[in-house]
Amino acid sequence: MSGARPRPSGAAETAGLDPRTARRRFVAVSFLFWLPLGLYIAPHVLLLTERGLALSAVAVCFAAHSTTVAVLELPTGGFSDAMGRRVVLAAAGLLNLAALVLQGLGTTLWVLVLANVLMGSGRALSSGPAEAWYVDTVHAHSGPGAEIRTGIARGHTAAAVALAVGTLLGGLLPWLLGLGADPGSWLRDHTSGLVLPLSVPMLVGAAVAAGFVAYVLTALPEPPRPRATLGAALRGVPATVAAGVRLGARDAVLRRVLLTAGAVATGLVTIELLAPGRVADTTGAAESGAVVFAGLAAAGFAVNGLGSHLAPATVRFAGGRPERAVLVALGAAAAGLVLLGATAATGHPLAPVAAVTGYLLVYVGLGAAGPNENELMHHRVDTTARATALSLQSLSLQFVGGAAGFVAGGLPTGPLPWLFGAVVVAGGALLWAGRTPAGPPAAAGSVPSSGAVTPAGAGPTADGVEGAGVVEGAEAAEGAGSAAGGAPAGDPRP
Repeated sequence: MSGARPRPSGAAETAGLDPRTARRRFVAVSFLFWLPLGLYIAPHVLLLTERGLALSAVAVCFAAHSTTVAVLELPTGGFSDAMGRRVVLAAAGLLNLAALVLQGLGTTLWVLVLANVLMGSGRALSSGPAEAWYVDTVHAHSGPGAEIRTGIARGHTAAAVALAVGTLLGGLLPWLLGLGADPGSWLRDHTSGLVLPLSVPMLVGAAVAAGFVAYVLTALPEPPRPRATLGAALRGVPATVAAGVRLGARDAVLRRVLLTAGAVATGLVTIELLAPGRVADTTGAAESGAVVFAGLAAAGFAVNGLGSHLAPATVRFAGGRPERAVLVALGAAAAGLVLLGATAATGHPLAPVAAVTGYLLVYVGLGAAGPNENELMHHRVDTTARATALSLQSLSLQFVGGAAGFVAGGLPTGPLPWLFGAVVVAGGALLWAGRTPAGPPAAAGSVPSSGAVTPAGAGPTADGVEGAGVVEGAEAAEGAGSAAGGAPAGDPRP
């Protein structure tokens, strides 16, 4: 015998990854995924119009993105549960890489629509696998009772910081390229107009996306799963969707999470729809309003991250009850929308200060609520359906956000649209006024790796709960953004 030690299996490697290391890697993955998307937020619409697209054509691009996310959200969550978190995350990164290159270099409508379809596909694939990997890894090391709230909160914080940094860089890079020797003109001239200054943030984002894929493939070990092919996963999609919907409908805690996701999407869409025009009215010009709103959006990402970071503290403030913490955080967000509504029809000198305060309060509150909701959700799910459940939550954000945008946009200007958002978010907060039900989730099918549905009660879940398990985390901005045309409340993008 050679005496050589066998190489540890994936299970042993994952079990050996301690919670602190898993948390660090989850934070890194969250930051690297959202940074490229932050880079393209500021120049996106401007680049499309610079390429000669009318606003109606820009709307077609947005619709291609949001429709793709909505259609693929739940089925792709099942891919992650069946085929593994790492491979699905890597595929999401590759799709984003291709989409950003096409966004930066595309000059025709069909290419730009394709770019948005690819980005929507990547967004759908990314909905859940990273967080599911983190929870699975911590549970494998420390058991189903391990504390996960802090790690989820820090992952959300990293996503918000990435979006804030990306938004600022995406706005600054084209401006910097116009200074001094004007390297932006050199780029335009030497590429026959293919690379514009506004293209550069997208191309930088594509390079970051390549780094994301490399990191995912090297830093996220996971236990071996029963062999699953893409064909098997596709055949299991109807069962995945049916089981996810049944569980979301029958389990009281998950039902609260999904309804709350819709309420949060309403608040986010209200802000995204109304805030840019309101800022422009305040500054007196669209151009200056766009610059001010870019800074305000970055501040929104930043305070959303702060709220996520403070999520564990809100539980302590709420007497150790996460559901009470969600109630308090969403109540604060609703109060921020009320403040925005109350200042919408007044010319008081302090009205802009009060409005900015309300805006930031919304994002702090949503940031603090997300990780606590997700912790409650993760205790109702097992590893075979965790990403599917997260996708259900994101799907709620997409659909409700889209409908809410039509309602808010159809209301008369002034306080009313803001108060509409406030009332809906307050309703989401009141869902958490009662104590969270104890015991197993409602009877429903779980989604095993083969994609087939197994009956509830077939065995204990990874969270120590009998029955099937089926999610707000870093997922509505393409929830609010895409629902209205473009982000995360667990998905922190304003």
